[in-house]
Amino acid sequence: MSRLPPNYGMPIALGTAKKIMLAAEAEASRNSWPMVIAIVDSSGHLLLLQRMDQAQYGSIAIAQLKAETALNFRRPTKAFEDAIAAGGQGVRIVSMPNVLALEGGLPIVVDGNVVGAIGVSGMQSDQDAQVARAGLDALG
Repeated sequence: MSRLPPNYGMPIALGTAKKIMLAAEAEASRNSWPMVIAIVDSSGHLLLLQRMDQAQYGSIAIAQLKAETALNFRRPTKAFEDAIAAGGQGVRIVSMPNVLALEGGLPIVVDGNVVGAIGVSGMQSDQDAQVARAGLDALG
């Protein structure tokens, strides 16, 4: 039996988004990873975007699209990466508009509702995800 994704909630508060951003940036800094970190609210609008020193310019759009994908589908972007890697019908994902199938995007869930999402880009996808997860871990 498949589980339904969480409902959308009110947009994430700026203070909460800042807390997530600080924790994500701290994780990237600890590892000396130049990252771009994007946080969107539950309406899909960009709330915070930070490009750390020496982060590649291409990661600006990628981080934001990872966050938007995680929000729009209420699941980690790794789910799409894994589906494509598995082949078969999962390859259909490449034809979906505005879906970035790279690990590093996570929905932000508060009280069981999706209030936003974080997307991180700049290193390998699993490292991007590590930074995103560190941000979410700040919520407790």
